[in-house]
Amino acid sequence: MRARYAVPLSIAAAGAAGLVYSAGFEARSFRLRRVTVPVLPSGMRPLRVLQVSDIHMVGGQRKKQRWLRSLAGLRPDFVINTGDNLSDPEGVPETLDALGPLMDFPGAYVFGSNDYYGPTLRNPARYLLEKVQGRHGLNGNAPAVGVVHNPWEDLRDGFDGAGWLNLTNTRGVLKIDGMSIELTGVDDPHIKRDRYAQVSGGPSASADFSMGVVHAPYLRVLDAYTADDYPLVLAGHTHGGQLCIPFYGALVTNCDLDTDRVKGLSTHTAEGRTSYLHVSAGCGTSRYTPVRFACPPEVTLLTLVGKD
Repeated sequence: MRARYAVPLSIAAAGAAGLVYSAGFEARSFRLRRVTVPVLPSGMRPLRVLQVSDIHMVGGQRKKQRWLRSLAGLRPDFVINTGDNLSDPEGVPETLDALGPLMDFPGAYVFGSNDYYGPTLRNPARYLLEKVQGRHGLNGNAPAVGVVHNPWEDLRDGFDGAGWLNLTNTRGVLKIDGMSIELTGVDDPHIKRDRYAQVSGGPSASADFSMGVVHAPYLRVLDAYTADDYPLVLAGHTHGGQLCIPFYGALVTNCDLDTDRVKGLSTHTAEGRTSYLHVSAGCGTSRYTPVRFACPPEVTLLTLVGKD
């Protein structure tokens, strides 16, 4: 009788231990990752860019808030926020408080679907099913009845009030030590709010450096940025796969990007041109799936240097 139950009890114990680790430790084990990207024109001084993504703030996440506030000590040249700041309609004040010290630096942002709409309780297995079926997110449909609309306008007003550029289907320019840094952004492709036609045409000749910004790295947007000859695109959304298999990697990206590029620095090629792509694994989770495994939460400090 003991042998009969030994294996299932061992599996259950291992599963419980994994859940405790992934929710209690790894999901709160915040990391700073550093990446160097050779994209600047020759002779231009290096630029330090802090990318913050997928905070998914829930009220009471004090450790995450303290960690985010501490990042101002890095003193980046500018900050890029690639969206999904919220996972709680009451989370705007705590998000703005946590990002407050970073908003003393020049910055820009795009929103993700979770900034507009609250998360819903879902079976995590549906993500795997949607991958098999080639479906992702809301597919441009209206949110289901009962979905909470987050107070994204308050978040927008807080960012705008600090001087951060709103890159929602538009362009903006940051002045850094006399240099013109052009930022071209689109709204979230995950819910089909992207309107690349409004920003197409490629980098401006007057800019010292140009880059693209988007929340979800869908191929149609990456193709457009790359074909327009942007040297670098920043994105988030994927959570790095969130639940990964050690020594194998991510199973899903929650978009049509391949799992080999689910996080970190890679390249993207379209119409004979190649851009660098950086996808942040983000520093949060949905409030309904507060776990990470083999994929710790992160913020990235990118150092942009000359191509030569």
